[in-house]
Amino acid sequence: MDSASGGAPEAPSTAVTTTSSAPQAEGSSPAPPSRYESQKRRDWNTFLQYLQNHKPPLTLARCSGAHVIEFLKYLDQFGKTKVHISGCPYFGHPNPPAPCACPLKQAWGSLDALIGRLRAAYEENGGRPESNPFGARAVRIYLREVREGQAKARGIPYEKKKRKRSTVTVSAVSNSSLPLPPVSSLLLSVYKLRGSLNSEQNNKCEGAISQVDHQEEGNPT
Repeated sequence: MDSASGGAPEAPSTAVTTTSSAPQAEGSSPAPPSRYESQKRRDWNTFLQYLQNHKPPLTLARCSGAHVIEFLKYLDQFGKTKVHISGCPYFGHPNPPAPCACPLKQAWGSLDALIGRLRAAYEENGGRPESNPFGARAVRIYLREVREGQAKARGIPYEKKKRKRSTVTVSAVSNSSLPLPPVSSLLLSVYKLRGSLNSEQNNKCEGAISQVDHQEEGNPT
């Protein structure tokens, strides 16, 4: 599984899926599951099969973050992403000119997406969020180490996409056709809303600000 696939289909699985033989009434057939739901179900069955084949066998109730990390390392044997070791001459080279003997592993992006699906599947199958092993701190640390290690080995940094913030320029405000209230009245309204002035102070300020308003009206810009 590489970063494009995002799942764990290469891992052997012998999970049996039962189907109902009852005929479906016309017009009442259920909608087919989405690609995400289908992949999540396959990943969940693969993990359950892994627990069953574990030596010694593990139950889901006893599964911990350490077992999840063990499962992720087990999936590396089915990976398709070349990860150069520190002694390789192509270490940190994004486009190596020749093949090398470095191992193939699961890409960080695939593992990160896999954990997200398994974390959701765990709770959908009756697991409690507070005991979800796929959300354990040890798993998050392991994924971060894999991301940083692969970024150095492959020379491909993983950067989060920054969202563009909408900005309002001063020219856009100045070109607006809407009239702006006098600054003095606007400030008084703000003070009133904040409750920072008592009634006596408000009366004094209103008297002073009314004079400013008259001056602004007599001297239009």
